[in-house]
Amino acid sequence: MAAPHTCRTSVEIASQPDTWRRAAASAGSLSAALPRRGERIAVVGCGTSWFMALAYAQLRETGGHGETDAFAASEFPTGRAYDRVLAITRSGTTTEVLDLLARLKGTVPTSAITADPATAVMDLADSVAVLDFADEESVVQTRFATSVLALLRAHLEAEGALPDGVRPMAGAIEDAQRAVDAPIGEDLRGAEQFTFLGTGWSYGLALEAGLKMREAAGAWTEAYPAMEYRHGPISITGPNRVAWLFGTAPQGLADDVAKVGGAFVAGSEGAGGLDPLADLILVQRLAVLIAQDRGYDPDRPRNLTRSVILADGQS
Repeated sequence: MAAPHTCRTSVEIASQPDTWRRAAASAGSLSAALPRRGERIAVVGCGTSWFMALAYAQLRETGGHGETDAFAASEFPTGRAYDRVLAITRSGTTTEVLDLLARLKGTVPTSAITADPATAVMDLADSVAVLDFADEESVVQTRFATSVLALLRAHLEAEGALPDGVRPMAGAIEDAQRAVDAPIGEDLRGAEQFTFLGTGWSYGLALEAGLKMREAAGAWTEAYPAMEYRHGPISITGPNRVAWLFGTAPQGLADDVAKVGGAFVAGSEGAGGLDPLADLILVQRLAVLIAQDRGYDPDRPRNLTRSVILADGQS
């Protein structure tokens, strides 16, 4: 296959070791906008931000920091009691997020993490953490979303609430650089279909991996909890199709994939494996390569805009 040209999305993907480092270093100064130990919280977002919310909810609750739910902003269960609602919104303009924050105003403390300090979210949320250094020109989210999770992981780490088996951010940042530099095989670029799998907090990453491939490359992807794979999704796997696992594989899963002729990828496995969040960088890079192989422009994905802003009456 021809060597890809450098696009803006690729530049942003490659910057993640630096933006994660800056996000982790900001955890102390931004702590006023982050959940307090023991609070019962809900984390909300749309698209990629929702998937980061799912990953964080698992990390926080498993680490003993407090009960944590995650919802798409449009599906927030109004009337359920929380001590805080945390919204993730790169643009600060997403209609469903702003509508929810407006409805909650004055009834429950709200926080937000955004990339743009000049948007309405600054007034609607009670406190805001701004990661402007991780903002993107690209439509497809990459470094902002992962930098949000880096910030939230670093905060848990500082509070002694990082779950067992989850690497400190220093190690994750080293893995991010490895993922930026690692070669990507031609067999993956030519695969027909991808099924992404995860367990615990890495299930949110599996969902995000599937979304990235669909957004950037129009690829056929699915995502499931790893133990659900045998309950139907394995039927789609076969030659020239990939099952990609984030985190630790359930016993026998690799053999099951091999039996049906599929390719099994487990970048997070083993002593030399990547942190699952760093493994996501490989998928981001692969999505760009597949898009370019198919003649698409990753910086201008089909049918998408940088932020979903709905007209009155649509939300």
